[in-house]
Amino acid sequence: YVCSTWGNNHFKTFDGDIYQFPGMCEYNFASDCRGSFKEFSVHIQRALNSNNHPQIQYILLTIKDFTVYLRPKLAVVDGRIVKTPFYSSGVLIESNDIYTKVYAKLGLILIWNQEDALMVELDNKFNNRTCGLCGDYNGVPIYNEFINGGDYNSITYGNLQKISKPNARCEDPDETRALPSCNDHRDECERLLTSSAFADCRLRLNLEMYIQACMQDKCACKGKEDAFCLCSTISEYSRQCSHVGGRPGEWRTQHFC
Repeated sequence: YVCSTWGNNHFKTFDGDIYQFPGMCEYNFASDCRGSFKEFSVHIQRALNSNNHPQIQYILLTIKDFTVYLRPKLAVVDGRIVKTPFYSSGVLIESNDIYTKVYAKLGLILIWNQEDALMVELDNKFNNRTCGLCGDYNGVPIYNEFINGGDYNSITYGNLQKISKPNARCEDPDETRALPSCNDHRDECERLLTSSAFADCRLRLNLEMYIQACMQDKCACKGKEDAFCLCSTISEYSRQCSHVGGRPGEWRTQHFC
């Protein structure tokens, strides 16, 4: 039911595939694509922050003909800035210092940490109806199931989701350069993700996918002890665990994350 993106350009589709896509344009994250009239669409755009880490710059959510534009600490509905909590036409927007949440009556919940991590939960009436970076939501979690005939990589796939805007100058990531694979740091990532704080999470989530994402983060940071490299995937694991009813313990410490 949940599609998410976090940290170093990781994506988890509704069907459970995890992949990386480093694009910095505006993309279709998830939309209803069955008919000519879209019941909803979610677009996102990332940018690099002052530490050179990818952050979500804005989210554009359309519910029928109702438009919500979200930036950190800002919500704009149909062109005007609104105070939260805000309720209108079956859409509730709440926000605090840490999260922005949108609940839409048609069966969508959006949760954004106002930084790198976005989670969209969709009613299963949208099974097999969606398109975008979140995949087709048909319940078949074959690795790269969103690929036609298996000859695309995740970068080609991601580039196809770009929203074309006439005045936007935005480079597509290079499809011929595969993202570097990474086999280092397994022990450290495994130790962090199987710590006793996550005892209640192990049977609820696919641990291996988060270990792989953590390894990619560590490789990308080339050994720098950077909180973003280490904490973003562990935070996502913790969020996803809570979301499926698990109870992660206190894993952050004064010196870690």
